[in-house]
Amino acid sequence: MNKLQPEVTNADLKILVAVIETLPAEMQTTLRGAVNQVNTNLNRKKQILQMVNDSISQLRVDVKYLMFDLEATRRERDELRARLGE
Repeated sequence: MNKLQPEVTNADLKILVAVIETLPAEMQTTLRGAVNQVNTNLNRKKQILQMVNDSISQLRVDVKYLMFDLEATRRERDELRARLGE
């Protein structure tokens, strides 16, 4: 079972870097690598989330166009049925 991970922000990373800078040099090197990895992953997550949001927005627009086309097609069908029924 996965534990819930706390949300990391850029402000959190800045605080963490400030704390790391108070440590001995050998510890700083090790921890900075981990912080850089977290920062990279955070940026990647943000990019993916933005792409998903953009895709959802485009999907909404596409669905609206499809609904418009469907209603127009139904009106045309009903109109043709009425003409054929006369």
